[in-house]
Amino acid sequence: MNNHTHLRRALNQIQKKEPIPAIDFTIHQLEDGNTISTQERVVKEVQAPAMFTPTDAQFFSTTDPSKPDIAFLKNHFYREGRLTEEQALFIIGRASDILKHEPNLLEVDAPITVCGDIHGQYYDLMKLFEVGGNPADTRYLFLGDYVDRGYFSIECVLYLWALKIWYPETLFLLRGNHECRHLTDYFTFKLECKHKYSDRIYEACCESFCTLPLAAVMNKQFLCIHGGLSPELHTLDDIRAINRFREPPVQGLMCDILWADPLEDFGNEKTHDSFVHNHVRGCSYFFTYQAACNFLERNNLLSIIRAHEAQDAGYRMYRKTKTTGFPSVMTIFSAPNYLDVYNNKAAVLKYESNVMNIRQFNCTPHPYWLPNFMDVFTWSMPFVGEKIADMLIAILSCCSKDELEEDDDDDVIQPSSTTPEEGDEKEERRKIIRNKILAVGRMSRVFSLLREESERVSELKNVSGTNRLPVGTLAAGAEGIRHMITNFDDARKSDIENERLPPELIDPETSLPHFSNPSSPADGFPRSQASAYPFPTPGRGSLETLPYTTSNSPLTTHYRRGHARQSSLGTTMTSPSNRRRSIESTISLIREAAESGENAHPELQELAEQISSPTSNRSSPFGHGRGPSV
Repeated sequence: MNNHTHLRRALNQIQKKEPIPAIDFTIHQLEDGNTISTQERVVKEVQAPAMFTPTDAQFFSTTDPSKPDIAFLKNHFYREGRLTEEQALFIIGRASDILKHEPNLLEVDAPITVCGDIHGQYYDLMKLFEVGGNPADTRYLFLGDYVDRGYFSIECVLYLWALKIWYPETLFLLRGNHECRHLTDYFTFKLECKHKYSDRIYEACCESFCTLPLAAVMNKQFLCIHGGLSPELHTLDDIRAINRFREPPVQGLMCDILWADPLEDFGNEKTHDSFVHNHVRGCSYFFTYQAACNFLERNNLLSIIRAHEAQDAGYRMYRKTKTTGFPSVMTIFSAPNYLDVYNNKAAVLKYESNVMNIRQFNCTPHPYWLPNFMDVFTWSMPFVGEKIADMLIAILSCCSKDELEEDDDDDVIQPSSTTPEEGDEKEERRKIIRNKILAVGRMSRVFSLLREESERVSELKNVSGTNRLPVGTLAAGAEGIRHMITNFDDARKSDIENERLPPELIDPETSLPHFSNPSSPADGFPRSQASAYPFPTPGRGSLETLPYTTSNSPLTTHYRRGHARQSSLGTTMTSPSNRRRSIESTISLIREAAESGENAHPELQELAEQISSPTSNRSSPFGHGRGPSV
């Protein structure tokens, strides 16, 4: 009866209970008392990302349904939107049909705007069109290198190819050295295509790259190419005779047009040769002032306009010819703040009414991507490592800070029940524990710095030329790292290795690796007309499964020939340990921190060695048995 009464009272309370007040989740009140809408963007000037692929009605133009809507694509890509695979293939295929019917050597008239390297910087490409003029009423000539290094390469390709569909007679695209399978595989474009689209899109782009013309004569006065001159280039007919529908070879005229550079002391050479081996690129040549003057005079031209080299001001004018007083060579570079570290200006060249103007512009903010499209779990490894180190410090902190800093010759009070030998043993054990605590403390410092400055650390890895951090870099803290690259010359020095032709990959399942580390750059690629690069094929030594060597090896993957290659700015290195910063790369940095400096602590070195060899039989610095498995 008592239970029945309690139950009835409970039911009455539930029935009389006031309804739950309605909460308006569309409004959020901030700590300062202000309210904001949860259905609107807080920063309204930043457009919301494009979350969905467009329909065909959105993709195709209403004025000409056979062509893509340029205005829609511009805004859609600006919001990081993606197309369907069919829509992307439509743009690539239609533009390729136009490009393959163009000659190797274009004839373009003024007025025209000439642009250099773009390198996947889509947001800066939009700025370029603001500076250079609307493509609908402005003639454009692009000198190549639309992809790699930047993380918006596929957007640059799709947008420029769409413009080519709309303006085939006024917008011209030349081929650069990066428009090939070998470099797009080594750098970021292939990985980007796979991340944002598919292998099918990448293959379509590579086929389209082979349709790009190689050179242009502007206004019958200027030879426009991506790279430079060749000892095999005598007249313009030599360019017209090239078979361009292929992957670029590692030698010969086609290679030189894409890879050659003016000699650094152009105009003040100390050599009588017209062409010198290009040790910076590892292939092709440096051409001299005399070679440029002879070519211009032989072909009745005024100057050579090229791209291919980053410039602090966005352009460079070389020594003038004696006959015309006009610069014999001009370099144009149109990627501002290249790789987000160069701090350079970009430029375009506008030629109109026999007047040549250089227009410079600065970089535009762009969305952030983790390096090599890395996932956040891999990226968080230094965070995890830092917390593990903190935990180890807490476990091992059995002594106070004052006790750790005691001098070794402090008197030790020994109980009367212990012998002197036992006291010495305990004191020795105490010293070992103290040293381990100090070593873990240093490890915690390294992990903390890696977490805070991991991207800057990866950028600095090649500054010393040995793919190791300069001595004392980590010890200098965040400010020291931040000040390592401060100007264009520092960035250029750190990135010079990536100016070189990457080594040739082989399939480890079909060929035995043959490593070479030539003593001089000239030994890099033998100039033979051997066939193109034997790229790994899916399912058989694919790039995702290529084995990588230990940190003591000069190479990080299987190469047939070439120089020792180390990772640097904007590369994928085709190795799992470099495509994403896995625990192996973190361990490498820890070991470098342990080994750098004259006063490196031996316990820290031992700890780094144990972590990098978790299955070794050496005793763990944390106790007996094997080292910790990270």
